Amino acid sequence: MRTISNMHQITTLSHDDAWKAITVIRNEIARRGKAAVIAVADPQGELIALLRMDGVKLPSLNIAINKAFTAARNQGSSKSVGERVRDPERGHDIAYMGDPRFVGWGGGVPVMVNGQCVGSVAVSGLPEAEDMELVELGVAAIMG
Repeated sequence: MRTISNMHQITTLSHDDAWKAITVIRNEIARRGKAAVIAVADPQGELIALLRMDGVKLPSLNIAINKAFTAARNQGSSKSVGERVRDPERGHDIAYMGDPRFVGWGGGVPVMVNGQCVGSVAVSGLPEAEDMELVELGVAAIMG
């Protein structure tokens, strides 16, 4: 049997981590009498778990998925991508990010452990400031 000596290992959120975030966020959104989509992704931005609450507008589904993708791939908030592309002096077309899934709305944040992105959490369907507030609850639930 051959041994691979320099294999790269990736730390990622688990399904249980994803549901911790989703549960906390869902409960807070329900307490407010509202609806949204909650997405949790791995370090590459691919979905681990998704919840579309009853009554949320359909475009919020893809936006939440794309916010989670953006936060993981960027290893920073989706809002920071939007701020960079809209910068009046150094801004650029978001298409230059290299993938049509990148978005610049707030509400997607990476989950960082020891300086490494292990996944991301995103919320869409509410005003941007509220999406951003709620997503932080999910990250806090994961980080325990």
